Amino acid sequence: MILMLAALSLAACGGPGGSPSRSNVPGYAGGDLSCVPFARARSGIDLSGDAWQWWDAAATSGRYDRSSRPRVGAVLVFMRTYRNRSGHLSVVTRVVNSREVRVDHANWATGRDRGRVARDQPVIDVSPNNDWSMVRVWFPPVNDFGRSTYPTYGFIHGGRLMAEAR
Repeated sequence: MILMLAALSLAACGGPGGSPSRSNVPGYAGGDLSCVPFARARSGIDLSGDAWQWWDAAATSGRYDRSSRPRVGAVLVFMRTYRNRSGHLSVVTRVVNSREVRVDHANWATGRDRGRVARDQPVIDVSPNNDWSMVRVWFPPVNDFGRSTYPTYGFIHGGRLMAEAR
């Protein structure tokens, strides 16, 4: 039981996440990154602090908009939880539909995959009001979504990747 809980526990900025097709979903690429510097470099959103702190930092910076609607280049900010103490950041690379996006993110794993970058990963909105306040995240080691759901604050908009997408 303890081993099972350890395997399911989250690394700082990550962890296992319902359901797009299992085909054509890439896994991890090399790297030794946490989600914060990766999201900053990938999105162009220049905020600091732990991942969960970005939501308030975006509001006080005056440089970025926040919303519950995904757009390419936005950063999805995960709340911190007992399993995910630093929160998590993912960068939206594609909006599939109102309930699914694809993201690039770092460190959404444990064990030997900790610190790796995962690209084009599905994230689905499982919130009752379709407001992206609760999501499930693709987990390459199991080639599926887990049963876990993750609370999020929403999306921060306005970085370099968004400008390039226009």
